[in-house]
Amino acid sequence: MKFAMGQAVPRTEDPRLLTGRGRYTDDFVLPRLAHAYVLRSPHAHARIRSIDIRAAQQMPGVGDAASAI
Repeated sequence: MKFAMGQAVPRTEDPRLLTGRGRYTDDFVLPRLAHAYVLRSPHAHARIRSIDIRAAQQMPGVGDAASAI
């Protein structure tokens, strides 16, 4: 079947998504799954001189904390 410009295209994924049966990456749970969080500065072009990540590293359940400074 050929499609012309502007012609409706049948979408086979719609029923699954519209009925709540879609699978997304956030739905998967794997053993030893870790989550990441990126904290950005609320100040555009600010000069950040240092970041102390020791408190974050010592929190329970934290695998690692890193800084790009």
